[in-house]
Amino acid sequence: MATEYGQGYGLPTGPGHARGVGGRRHRMPAALRAPVEGRAWRELAYVLLSLPISILLFTYAVTMVSLGAGLLVTFLGVPVLAAALAGCRGIGSVERARARGLLGLDVGEPEPLRLKRQGFMGWIGAVLKSGTSWRALLYSVLQLPWAVLSFTVTVTFWSVGWTLLTYPLWFWVLPTYADQDGIQLYGDEQRAVYLDNPFEIAVTAGVGLLFTLATPWIVRALTTVDRVMVHGLLGPSRLATRVVELESDRGVVVDTAAADLRRIERDLHDGAQARLVNLAMDLGLAKEKLREDPRAAARMVDEAHGEVKTALQELRDLARGIHPAVLTDRGLDAALSAVASRCTVPVQVEVDLSERPAPAIEGIAYFTVSELLQNVSKHSRATLAAVEVWRSEDRLMLQVVDNGVGGASLSRGSGLAGLAERLDAVDGILVVDSPAGGPTRVTAELPWRAERAR
Repeated sequence: MATEYGQGYGLPTGPGHARGVGGRRHRMPAALRAPVEGRAWRELAYVLLSLPISILLFTYAVTMVSLGAGLLVTFLGVPVLAAALAGCRGIGSVERARARGLLGLDVGEPEPLRLKRQGFMGWIGAVLKSGTSWRALLYSVLQLPWAVLSFTVTVTFWSVGWTLLTYPLWFWVLPTYADQDGIQLYGDEQRAVYLDNPFEIAVTAGVGLLFTLATPWIVRALTTVDRVMVHGLLGPSRLATRVVELESDRGVVVDTAAADLRRIERDLHDGAQARLVNLAMDLGLAKEKLREDPRAAARMVDEAHGEVKTALQELRDLARGIHPAVLTDRGLDAALSAVASRCTVPVQVEVDLSERPAPAIEGIAYFTVSELLQNVSKHSRATLAAVEVWRSEDRLMLQVVDNGVGGASLSRGSGLAGLAERLDAVDGILVVDSPAGGPTRVTAELPWRAERAR
């Protein structure tokens, strides 16, 4: 398993890299362009829509739950309450779609209903026992007070900002139609203060500009709370998300184990097994020639002896690739030193561990460093490499550094991507820092589990 270094792996180069992936360079600062950006208007639309929608949600939730609770003394209360929760689940789907369209928040679907038995009663029991249903109900109730606050703050800042900013364009309306000299700041029976001279009008527009520039960021802060509510109350629970992750990791582990078995079978079939078959045939021929031509038989036995040595070496290499004996006997330090000695460039190995990790974690760490050093040998064109292993709290840290040409990538289909999937299957992480021109620094994290009695 290996990946190539250098060009051809989608590495950003040239001036376009400064713009970001798929982006374009903006000459105007973000603070100035925020009021006219599409994102700001979408967030404004979300806040304005939230108030009428939250009123409908609150009314529905409170009415249906109150009706169901009041009817619990009869049999009708249970199905009414279940219908209320089912409606809240449907409301959650609509709200996730609204957040996706206006806030750009992509929230996954929550876990579906788990029916333990078929029929209407089974559906009622599943709805009442579902945490998703009750979280959707909670969202329907909490959304109203927050929507009122968001709507009030947003409309106030937005209207004040644009009103003051455009004051130079419309201040003549007040003297003409309202019989006053402008916006009144102060007034009593004796005197009144108006914004009516050019300086005051300019200052008013400047204040309006500040309000207008600040409003998108205030709205964005308010919608951040909406994002948290939608994600936390209408999205999948942490337990459900963890189950999905574990199911995915299990699939990766199964696929990886199957691939390793196929690789071992192929290596045995094409390597040691083929040599042993040839050895058996050569020994058979030598046995037949033993009486007729002892010298030829001795030569054939000598060749067979060479085949035996080669087959034994291939079996040792295969066993080392699966789980070397030195790793079991002496730990990571000795095993990684042995791997480093077979690398085509000088490798400095430093292992700082006060105790050995669990055998499974130790084996994955050995396999990871072995694959990374193979990459260094095959693709990096480096002259020096280093391997460091240490423990940081509850994580086992691995780092492989080389001074090669760089350009390594976690691109889909590369060897590093496959290695990252293997680490992810055990809650590990692989981070690649490899700018074009080098150096390359690959850091892997694995969960730490202490060694038990072997």
